[in-house]
Amino acid sequence: MLPGVTTTLTALVVDDEQLARDELSYLLKRFGDVEVLDTAANGVQALKLIEDLEPDLVFLDVQMPGLDGLGVIDKLRSRPGPLPQFVLTTAFDDYAIQAFRLQAFDYLLKPVEFERLEETVARARKAVEEKQAAEKSADIPAGPKISLQRTKLLVRTNNRNLIVDAQDMIYATIDDGLITVVTPHFEGQSNYRTLEELQSNLDPNLFWRVHRSFLVNVNRIREVIPWFKSSFQLKMDDKRQTEIPVSRIQTKRLRSLLKI
Repeated sequence: MLPGVTTTLTALVVDDEQLARDELSYLLKRFGDVEVLDTAANGVQALKLIEDLEPDLVFLDVQMPGLDGLGVIDKLRSRPGPLPQFVLTTAFDDYAIQAFRLQAFDYLLKPVEFERLEETVARARKAVEEKQAAEKSADIPAGPKISLQRTKLLVRTNNRNLIVDAQDMIYATIDDGLITVVTPHFEGQSNYRTLEELQSNLDPNLFWRVHRSFLVNVNRIREVIPWFKSSFQLKMDDKRQTEIPVSRIQTKRLRSLLKI
C-alpha cells in the first residue's frame, strides 16, 4: 500500500473492449488502496453492477454499442440515491464538453497513462475521505430534535386503503418511483414519494435504510447471509423470506452492530 494511505477505493471498469478493460484494471491494481470490484462490457451490465456493488469510482468508456457511457450516467442520475464518481475514458477528446455537462469526476484519454491515472486516483481518494467525514459528522446528534414519528401507515392494496401499525412493516422497497410496503399479511403501495420521506417519519431505531432501494424493520430480519465480495444479504421475515442486499456503505454498520 502507498505510504500514508488509509482509504480503500472501490472501482468498476466498463469498456466494450476486453484489452482496454484488462489494461485499466492492471493499472488500478498497482495502487494498494484501489479494489477493482468487477468489470462490465456494456452499459446494461454497468447499470446492474453499479446498483449491486455501489463502487466509489466507475471508469466508463464513452463509446459502446447500445447504451453508451453518457447514457449510463443519464439513467443513473434520473434515479434516487447516491452515485459513484464517474471517470470517462475515450480515445477521442470530442466528448469533453458533454462529460463536464454531466459533472463527470474526470476525463481520461486512451491509452491511459499511469501518471495521469495517479492524479485521478489521488483526487478521488480525497473526495471519498471528505464524503465519509461528512457522513460521520451527520451521524452525531446535534441536540434535541422534535420528530413526528408515525405509528400508523396507510397502504393501498386491491383498491382498499388499509391502516397498519408502522412496526408491522417488514420492509419497504422503491421501484420506478413507486414504494411497496410489505407486512406479514399483505403488501401494497405507500403514499410517500421517496424512501427518505418514509424513513423520516418512522422510528430511526427500528427502521434501517440498508440499500438505496430498501428500508427494513430490524426486528423482522430473520437471517444474515454472506454474499458477493464480502458483502451480505438480509433474509426477511415475510412469507417469501425475501433476501435484501446490504450496500457496501451499510455493510460497515452491519459488521459493527452484529460484531461480524
